[in-house]
Amino acid sequence: MLKAELWITGKTSFSYIDEGIEIYEKRLKHYLKFQIQLFPDIRNAKNMSPELLKTKECEQQLHKLEKDDFLILLDERGKNLTSVEFAGFMEKMLVQTQKRLVFVIGGAHGFSQAMYDRAQMQLSLSKMTFSHQMIRLFFVEQLYRAMTIVKGESYHNE
Repeated sequence: MLKAELWITGKTSFSYIDEGIEIYEKRLKHYLKFQIQLFPDIRNAKNMSPELLKTKECEQQLHKLEKDDFLILLDERGKNLTSVEFAGFMEKMLVQTQKRLVFVIGGAHGFSQAMYDRAQMQLSLSKMTFSHQMIRLFFVEQLYRAMTIVKGESYHNE
């Protein structure tokens, strides 16, 4: 069974976001192994340049990647997919031999070049920019939606 993870930096500031995420996390367990990996905020981040902060955030994540992980960065400049197209992508991933599918939400300043270099894909959830905290909930809902589409269930209306 495919294992998918969502990697985030820093705790969520709003309980309503956590509550929404928990709803979809529970639902996702019926379709695939899913977990959220929380990385701690970088210490003294407010005293760092955005470039240094991106580097430090990405270093802690790159260190945890395994060589056969399929890394997808959730990035506003990434590929735009409809929910149905994303479901098609997930369906392909379900039958491939990847050990782990890792989706990463960057911090407020995005990703370092090293992270872009390691990633196999960049995915945008919208042409609009959302806070890196809100996108957590949006992504987990979209992953759940994709899995219901793959299974032919009635959650998604088209």
